[in-house]
Amino acid sequence: MISREPTIERLATAQNLLLTPFGLDESHLSRALAEITAHKVDDADLYFQYTRSEGWSLEEGIVKTGSFSIDQGVGVRAVSGEKTAFAYSDDISEASLLDAARTVRSISSAGKTARVKAPARKIAGSRSLYNGIDPISTLDSTAKVKLLEKVEQLARSRDPRVAQVMAGLASEYDVVLVARADGTLAADVRPLVRLSVTVIAEQNGRREVGSGGGGGRFGLAYFDDAHIAEYVDQAVKSALTNLDSRPAPAGEMTVVLGPGWPGILLHEAIGHGLEGDFNRKGSSAFSGRIGERVAAKGVTVLDDGTIADRRGSLNVDDEGNATQRNVLIEDGILKAYIQDSLNARLMKAKPTGNGRRESYAHAPMPRMTNTYMLGGKRVPEEIVASIKKGLYATNFGGGQVDITSGKFVFSASEAYWVENGKIQYPVKGATIVGNGPDALTRVTMIGNDMALDSGVGTCGKEGQSVPVGVGQPTLRIDGLTVGGTA
Repeated sequence: MISREPTIERLATAQNLLLTPFGLDESHLSRALAEITAHKVDDADLYFQYTRSEGWSLEEGIVKTGSFSIDQGVGVRAVSGEKTAFAYSDDISEASLLDAARTVRSISSAGKTARVKAPARKIAGSRSLYNGIDPISTLDSTAKVKLLEKVEQLARSRDPRVAQVMAGLASEYDVVLVARADGTLAADVRPLVRLSVTVIAEQNGRREVGSGGGGGRFGLAYFDDAHIAEYVDQAVKSALTNLDSRPAPAGEMTVVLGPGWPGILLHEAIGHGLEGDFNRKGSSAFSGRIGERVAAKGVTVLDDGTIADRRGSLNVDDEGNATQRNVLIEDGILKAYIQDSLNARLMKAKPTGNGRRESYAHAPMPRMTNTYMLGGKRVPEEIVASIKKGLYATNFGGGQVDITSGKFVFSASEAYWVENGKIQYPVKGATIVGNGPDALTRVTMIGNDMALDSGVGTCGKEGQSVPVGVGQPTLRIDGLTVGGTA
């Protein structure tokens, strides 16, 4: 539900952190925006941000590093046609705000000054998907160290082959305030935590790595014994499985992807190609294809920034728009693109709540939130049993995609060779190569086990990183190319 009430509370928090200490109020924001809009521009906004971050890491049984930082500043943007002028400062003051406003307004091609009536103040509607707590203060330093030590002890107790354990705990308290040229005011208070564990297992001189972890928009109390055990078991299992792995066969074959985190392939191979900027410029393999079949029947892909407590979720995006549940592909038909304000205006579409930026020092662009495929009716075991000869990939490392061609390359960090429906042995060194739009048409079985990842994803685009979520059910895709070492 979209409401203005929670926004008013968050506005008070944001103003107390970002305006009041520097002698600013809403009249100063209006004046800065008036400076920009005195020259003809299509859009303008101010983005204030305060971020407090803390990180702890454990290695060789000792918590070796702890870090704490505070960053704050303001980004000022003016948009005219397709052009964007952007300036930022870590000095929040009336003088720096007005300097930035005068700098960016020069983008206007008209160059004429005019008197502009200030628009009436409008409180943006937003969602209430997470509590606006400061997660750093939800556990004291001693408890944080003990939590990491518990991770280490648990991992070592699982198997004598566990030779090394590394664990990290990160917390962030992020407060943003957005003021737009149309008078809209929006704010968000965003907690974010993450616990990660990496295990190195050793046997007969061979060393292999496994990892696990999770997080979201809540306090550190989320990491109870059950969650810690889940992450540790995942990391240890992956490392031990890889100790027994053999070189992966290569060639064109059936590939079955496991549920949850393997949705990163969907994110990279499909999601980026559906972002508005690439499609407006005609550089995506999906450009101009709204209404066309781009995937097999049964394939429905969503980008949804409205899931409670999820890493990729936001109450409002970084332009002050409420996030949405966007159906991008429905039963194989392309329905929509992911939009920020600029690209939506130029494409005569509506913003979809996907305007995101890494920080006040960056301009927004269309970005994913939580991107996932809906489940089908097949039982996962049935899907694996359907493989005559092929690969069953349950976890992925890195990957990359060429937006224009749709070609992607992914490395599987945990995968198995399957023959006649039976898992034969784990494999190492498997890379999956394909074309995003083509791969979607080759989906032949969709599992009933749709799952979101555990809350560890970070997406990079044009040098900016933002937290995201991914998910999918078990999927069978026919005729993918697997690069291997066998």
